[in-house]
Amino acid sequence: MKIKITVFEKKTVFLFPPVTSCPLIRPILCKGLRKRMTRHEYNQAVDDYSDRLYRFVLKSIKDVHKAEDIVQDSYEKLWKNVDNVNAAKVKSYLFTTAYHTMIDRIRKEKNSLLSEDVSIREEGHKNQYSDLGEILKEAVDRLPEIQRMVLLLRDYEGYNYREIGELTKLTEAQVKVYIYRARVFLKKYIGSIEAVA
Repeated sequence: MKIKITVFEKKTVFLFPPVTSCPLIRPILCKGLRKRMTRHEYNQAVDDYSDRLYRFVLKSIKDVHKAEDIVQDSYEKLWKNVDNVNAAKVKSYLFTTAYHTMIDRIRKEKNSLLSEDVSIREEGHKNQYSDLGEILKEAVDRLPEIQRMVLLLRDYEGYNYREIGELTKLTEAQVKVYIYRARVFLKKYIGSIEAVA
């Protein structure tokens, strides 16, 4: 490696070869810069995350066909953006894409339901439950949309607060508050069922 010295206006300037051409430094500096996923990495993402992604969406919207469509749309968007997605961040990209696609579909459905003026079912505990799982499922269904999402990501999918914040574009503090409120609601709901039974 040669160092070339030139004099310019009575100043000595050292010209080095580009740092990234050094075989020892390049892997350190360029570690996170590779953007393009390979076909193998894409297929590995399908194998690794499709089931988890499907479970997350299905628990949120409770419709098998819509969940399949959302997962398919998420992988289609990944394929279209394969040049811009870092292979190391594909999990976050997929869950974020699925989350936002799901929210968009839920909003479209709500708007169409409101325009049709469909009556909303009454709140109450009319159903007879045989186990705690059914009660919990009913309680989770009654949570507000954002609380249900963060609760499912935390308790069912095992994401930490920071990851949930990245997926939902919320701060860690907001995520913690929504999860806390969801758990308080679930506790009250289950307690009120036991009082009625």
